[in-house]
Amino acid sequence: MKHSCGARVLVLPAPVWCIGTYDDGGVPNVMTVAWGGICCSEPPCVTVSMRKATYTYDFLMARQAYTVNVPSVRFMKEADFFGIATGREVNKFEAAGLTPVKGEFVDAPYIQEFPMILECKVIHVHEIGLHTQFIGEILDVKVDESCLGEKGMPDMDLLQPFVFAPGFRAYYKAGGLLGRAFSIGRSFGKSKKE
Repeated sequence: MKHSCGARVLVLPAPVWCIGTYDDGGVPNVMTVAWGGICCSEPPCVTVSMRKATYTYDFLMARQAYTVNVPSVRFMKEADFFGIATGREVNKFEAAGLTPVKGEFVDAPYIQEFPMILECKVIHVHEIGLHTQFIGEILDVKVDESCLGEKGMPDMDLLQPFVFAPGFRAYYKAGGLLGRAFSIGRSFGKSKKE
């Protein structure tokens, strides 16, 4: 039997992404979001959602660009700080001791120390309710060479990303290969020899 938790945002897990923008004075700014994910493969796009009340909202609207900075577990405290502090009161890069780098493809900064970066230009904005959804076309993905695995692709165990559990307000480790996608399920639907 299933227990009803009601209509709540309890999708597990949610990503921990730090969104880079410039404020109206050109100062690098960053905020953490968990409302985000892949939304299209061609063109490659991700989506992030935030409330209008956030310091970052107006800058995304004005510059139509952002970076998605994927922190490793090493930067869990910094990522948490980026989600609880406001850029209205503190320069988060300076407070956390991290380095902003000007994006190569978009008008937004990224975090040098984080292992994986996506540079995105906003192609759609949707007012949903409390949150506004920003769909960003990925113009480039940057990954630390030390985090590359087979075929030059990002390796989960080397990246060491972590995830967020909405409703519990907790972070969890990600990683540990369980099996190969589009492979381990192939046994279903095949006739069994008797």
